[in-house]
Amino acid sequence: MKLDGVPSRTIWLESDGWSVGIVDQTRLPHEVTQPTLRTIEDAARAIKTMQVRGAPLIGVMAAYGVALAMRTDASDANLERAVTFLGAQRPTAVNLRWALDDLRTTLAPFAPSVRAAAAYARAAELAEEDIETCRQIGVNGLALIKEIAAKKGGRPVNVLTHCNAGWLACVDWGTATSPIYHAHDAGIPIHVWVDETRPRNQGAALTAFELLQHGVPHSLIVDNAGGHFMQQGEVDLVIVGTDRVTANGDVANKIGTYLKALAARDTGVPFYVALPFSTIDWCTKKGSDIPIEERGEDEVLRVQGRLSDGSVASVLISAEGTHARNPAFDVTPARLVTGFITERGICAASREGLLSLYPEKTSAAA
Repeated sequence: MKLDGVPSRTIWLESDGWSVGIVDQTRLPHEVTQPTLRTIEDAARAIKTMQVRGAPLIGVMAAYGVALAMRTDASDANLERAVTFLGAQRPTAVNLRWALDDLRTTLAPFAPSVRAAAAYARAAELAEEDIETCRQIGVNGLALIKEIAAKKGGRPVNVLTHCNAGWLACVDWGTATSPIYHAHDAGIPIHVWVDETRPRNQGAALTAFELLQHGVPHSLIVDNAGGHFMQQGEVDLVIVGTDRVTANGDVANKIGTYLKALAARDTGVPFYVALPFSTIDWCTKKGSDIPIEERGEDEVLRVQGRLSDGSVASVLISAEGTHARNPAFDVTPARLVTGFITERGICAASREGLLSLYPEKTSAAA
């Protein structure tokens, strides 16, 4: 995807061949900064503070975090410490655990003298796999948009999305946005309703930013407006991402997703979830078993924005002494999901639907 007109990724190796560059998403959309990470502590902080965020990108970041740790100490003990330390940063996104388990399994057979090189190689492979997976999600989701476009006689297809499941949440392309980018690049008229996504405003700060950078028509709306536009017939399709899908098809995604699914069901708007294979948690049977991350109350009590003098500041929006609750995710039951868009195709949101695309997981989902 494009950043200032230049094809870009969210994470990369710097020219020294070992430190890791990222786009700092906490500074967007007002500042584009690209800090360099040199230690496992840097990687953990980037995950915890959401300099990098989005389930697929967190997984790749964690893989590079292990690689950074192996540069200084590649012992068995430090490998376990690195996996445990990075895994504790955010509990809900299953890609984090998946990537760390992959790195542990990959590195265990190697002698410490070659573990760092092996870790960097595997992290790079995971990054490339994520790009291709997201590209294929876009190819498969494009079929849905083409079908709607054929019925609209040249009028734009209106897609609503929530939070940011774009290229900023992945290495490139994104999950929920990949079909949108494919449609736009194919010349299909498309317009995106972008939920602001309180409390961190990832829709306003990130999704709107990347759509603007790529030239995709869009409108920013407050979170509570989505149902209204569905009632007015101005939403043809909802596509969201996810941080974890359980074996029965329940979906954990950014807080507020459940309300969009309820509105879509009531108004007859198709509600799809776009996800890579790494986001399916075959070991967790249902959504009520998913640990829901509770973040600090300042994210609710304060907002970040650009002031009239051009500076960026965090501003208190409630009375001093007010307390807040801040669950980062909610669970949308499979019964409210029209289907899953994956790199292998589109399926029903159910155990049977998932296994139709991933039959090799039958024993894991039992």
